[in-house]
Amino acid sequence: MADEITATCLCGEARLICGRPLGTGSYCHCTDCRKSTGAAFSVAVPFEASGFQVMSGRISSFTKVSDAGRELTRNFCLGCGAPLFGTSKHLPQTVFVKAGVIDDQSYVLPTHESWCQSKVEWSNGRMVEWSNGR
Repeated sequence: MADEITATCLCGEARLICGRPLGTGSYCHCTDCRKSTGAAFSVAVPFEASGFQVMSGRISSFTKVSDAGRELTRNFCLGCGAPLFGTSKHLPQTVFVKAGVIDDQSYVLPTHESWCQSKVEWSNGRMVEWSNGR
C-alpha cells in the first residue's frame, strides 16, 4: 500500500499497520476514556480490522464493560504504557487507534464528540499558552 498508515508508541517498541481508515476520528468524554488516557478525553480514529496488524512490540490489554453495557478491550504497550488501540465485540470489523500514536497526523481530523454529558468542565480551553522554551 503506497500510503501505509502506521502508528508507533512512545518508546518505539510497538509498531502498528493501521489499514484503511473508516473515518476521521472522534473525541470521547466518557469516564473510562478519561481514566484510560489520563486526559480530559480520548481521541481515536476507526480503521478496518481486516487491514490492521501489530508488527512489533509487547502489547497487553484490559477488558471492561463500558457505561453503554458493551465490552471494550483497550490495548497498550508494555514497554512504555502508551494506549494504542481499542476493540469491541459489538463492532468486530473496527479497530479504534488512539490518535496520538498515528505517525502521520494528517489522518486525524475529529468530526464529532461522544459522551459529552461526562465532559469535565476544565476541558473547555480556558488556557494561557506557554512558550516551548519553558
